[in-house]
Amino acid sequence: MVQPRRDDDVQDWVIVGSGFGGSVAALRLAEKGYSVTVVEQGKRYRDEDFAKSAWRLDRVLWAPRARLKGIMAFTPFRHVSVLSGVGVGGGSLVYGNTLYVPHSDDFYQHEQWDELADWRTVLAPHYATAQRMLGVTTFEGDGPSEQMMRAIAADLDVADSYHPTQVGIYLGTPGVRGPDPYFDGAGPSRTGCTRCGQCMLGCRVGAKNTLEKNYLYFAEKHGVRIESERTVTDIRPAGSDDGSDGYLVTTERSGAWLRRDRQVHRAHGVVIAAGALGTNLLLRKCKDKGGLPQLSERIGELVRTNSEAIVAVTARDRHKDMRAELAITSSVHPDEHTHFTNNTYGVRGDAMSLNFGPLTSGAGRRLQFALAILSNPLRWLNPFRPRGWSQRSVVFTVMQSLDSSLSLRPRRPGGRVNTAISEGTAPSNFLPIANRVAELAAKHIDGYPQTAVLESLISTPTTAHILGGAVIADSPERGVVDRYRRAFGYHNFLITDGSTVPANVGVNPSLTIAAMAEEAISHVPTKNEDNV
Repeated sequence: MVQPRRDDDVQDWVIVGSGFGGSVAALRLAEKGYSVTVVEQGKRYRDEDFAKSAWRLDRVLWAPRARLKGIMAFTPFRHVSVLSGVGVGGGSLVYGNTLYVPHSDDFYQHEQWDELADWRTVLAPHYATAQRMLGVTTFEGDGPSEQMMRAIAADLDVADSYHPTQVGIYLGTPGVRGPDPYFDGAGPSRTGCTRCGQCMLGCRVGAKNTLEKNYLYFAEKHGVRIESERTVTDIRPAGSDDGSDGYLVTTERSGAWLRRDRQVHRAHGVVIAAGALGTNLLLRKCKDKGGLPQLSERIGELVRTNSEAIVAVTARDRHKDMRAELAITSSVHPDEHTHFTNNTYGVRGDAMSLNFGPLTSGAGRRLQFALAILSNPLRWLNPFRPRGWSQRSVVFTVMQSLDSSLSLRPRRPGGRVNTAISEGTAPSNFLPIANRVAELAAKHIDGYPQTAVLESLISTPTTAHILGGAVIADSPERGVVDRYRRAFGYHNFLITDGSTVPANVGVNPSLTIAAMAEEAISHVPTKNEDNV
């Protein structure tokens, strides 16, 4: 049975999702005097609850109906597989801490939004605010992984493009807990990074500047209520078709087969920030099932993958240690459109080896994959292959800002959503520069290069940085939200996550999502000025 909220429990805003876009919205709306409830489908993790090892699938993977309630969801589609963060704090729990301001005009001057504002200028102060809130600092270190990255940059004739990462980590005295170092003592106490490199499994030390350490921490101090392990299943206007009388937001227990404990929140306004994938799937469902019929027909269009490829290299010497001190410590830019980083899972990430197989390229990748395994079965079919893999391996994420997109749409109204190629250039399932990076790395560490298994077997690239699908535009014929992230067709209905990003960023997009959310909420008036 659906349990409605009491009439006196109507919130000013309900926010769906607690990642970068949702956390920023929660704090800033609360600061403006509004009552706010955040609904998050994932668990709330304490630092000590994160997985000690990647083999702890129940704390790594999100598949709640299989009783896996970890921090990373894996969602395969026809043309791309998507990795996304789940839990209170969203992607900040599982991402590699990397917080870059985009440099390419491919992003700031993309035709989808170029005429709406001078975005480089408009977003600059909000990038600065997000950097301060997330505690951005520059990594300083020069171990084997960084030396390899510099050598690859030199081989590519771009030695000057090498630089250490901008990260959101408290790099204080390793393992020592002390008072808040970021907000004049007003924030939570923190522990200095121990340089274990296991950031992407969830930081058990408490050094990672996840959103619970900043935006969400202060949001709750301002009275924001966070409801975890609740999945939003429906949103619809409470009265007028345009939502001017508020909204009904239906939730249920995440992953429940029975006893779903459905509840309905009443709110004057809604912020959707369920992550680019989650937002697209939720809004498509609401539109097709009649909850939000006035949403733009452009829902699910111009979905971006950051034009990514993921490759790896493993040293043949089983005693070689290629771990970096943090998940990502350095970047190289082979050209103005391309950027790659070195990634590590620390000593406990051996399970990730199962995602990688022989390096393949171009056409006939499935055959190349099979022949490579048959030619070296002791390497690829050895049941002990994962042992020590994480310590002697480096994973590379290769990103491009070049224009490419997919669609997320059902074959029939109300059906399962899948990807399709509709307009423009589809993301490539093979980036030659990615293979070149892996081959050069193999040369420098006397190792062997690898491709993500799904890229070889079904020609499906993997992205951890899906964007778009509810993009900014000047009209509902071209996008889903306006210049202020207000959904066309509805009143007090905002979208503040990566789904509104109109172009490939070309770098890790977390800081951009936070900055764009800061900019969007800055236009919401203080409650006393104009009540929702």
